[in-house]
Amino acid sequence: MTIDVRLLQAGDADVLEHVAEDVFDFATDPERVREFLADPRHHIAVATDDGVVVGFASAVHYVHPDKPPQLWINEVGVAPTHRGAGIGQRVLRCLFAHGRPLGCSEGWVGTEPDNVAARRLYASVGGSDPPQDFVLYEFDLRDAADPVTPA
Repeated sequence: MTIDVRLLQAGDADVLEHVAEDVFDFATDPERVREFLADPRHHIAVATDDGVVVGFASAVHYVHPDKPPQLWINEVGVAPTHRGAGIGQRVLRCLFAHGRPLGCSEGWVGTEPDNVAARRLYASVGGSDPPQDFVLYEFDLRDAADPVTPA
């Protein structure tokens, strides 16, 4: 098995037409793929096996008014048939290598405390797990009504 890992560019939408089962949460949408790849702050590294995407990691680099850019790792996925082969590490390292020349001073990712596989992966590429509490709030932006209306 020869796995190729690379960062996709704006003209690479066709690569995401051939994806193994359970790599992404849902089927890729060609319009969203093109939009994602056209945005210079969105990044996706893919691992392919004989032209089929068997793993990926996606990220966004964002800027702050008071600190260097950061690389937020949004998601990592590997086909069940290819797990345990270091693909997650390789796609993450590809994103890290891409983030450095963009000026990213650090990268970060969140996961659930009981997601042992993800935590093992992130530690294997040098991630630290500092002791801290983290509270996640989700906002449903599909609701047209603003829950907070100024008086």
